[in-house]
Amino acid sequence: MNYRHAFHAGNFADVFKHAILTGLIEALKAKQTPFHYFDTHAGAGRYDLRGAAARKTREHEAGVQRLLGTARLPAALHIYLNLVRALNTGNKASDIAIYPGSPLIASLLMRESDHATLCELQADETAQLRELFAGDARISVHQRDGYAALDALLPPPERRGLVLIDPPFEAQEGEFDAIEAALAKALARWPTGMYTIWYPIKLRQQTLPFLRSFVRRKIPKVLCAELLLHPDNSALRLNGCGMVIVNPPWKFDRQLEELLPVLREHLAQGRFGEQRVEWLTGE
Repeated sequence: MNYRHAFHAGNFADVFKHAILTGLIEALKAKQTPFHYFDTHAGAGRYDLRGAAARKTREHEAGVQRLLGTARLPAALHIYLNLVRALNTGNKASDIAIYPGSPLIASLLMRESDHATLCELQADETAQLRELFAGDARISVHQRDGYAALDALLPPPERRGLVLIDPPFEAQEGEFDAIEAALAKALARWPTGMYTIWYPIKLRQQTLPFLRSFVRRKIPKVLCAELLLHPDNSALRLNGCGMVIVNPPWKFDRQLEELLPVLREHLAQGRFGEQRVEWLTGE
């Protein structure tokens, strides 16, 4: 595996993913009972925007950095940006140095009674995760295949929670097939769990079979959100991204309908821009 998220940390896709993740975790916190957060492809958890990888692409400058000085944002986006700011106290909004990955965002939002399972295959990133969360009894880190871990570790003791499936998509169609297989097993073990899957959009024809699979498999209550900054007709760049949410929180579609136009406005990379929120099944 050659993918390293450090090159892309804080880009528009991260903003989209992490704002939605924040909204989902905040919805889980609306109930007092504990929940479990499960991350199948956790990455390093924290990224140095002044490091060589981030400086090579500078993708965060067209992503999270554009939003840090903005006011009057949807609640989930506001909370997410406050987490980023808190990790960069002492730095100007135009000169942030640290960007949190999904595991760190989740840990900062979790309560003392909540727990997380983080899976990562790459040894160096697993080591960084273990160092980052050393001493945090709420969080367990596993160097293992996240798809296989779903079949082995679900359901969690809390019986309530969220699974984030966010793979590197080095082989696009193959990754979609792996997600479908893993999700089928996970739903059989934990049908009431909440699952969210991030996916890239390059060519529309690559994503359609995956989205149609939720209807074909008769999975109830599946919500889809997409943000496109470029037309979906080129395999040479990331034109947009989407998230599928299985068993979303009540009225979460309304939160997304408020969030996505704001992201489209502030993250635009040209005249083109599209967003959509759609129920694939149920409503």
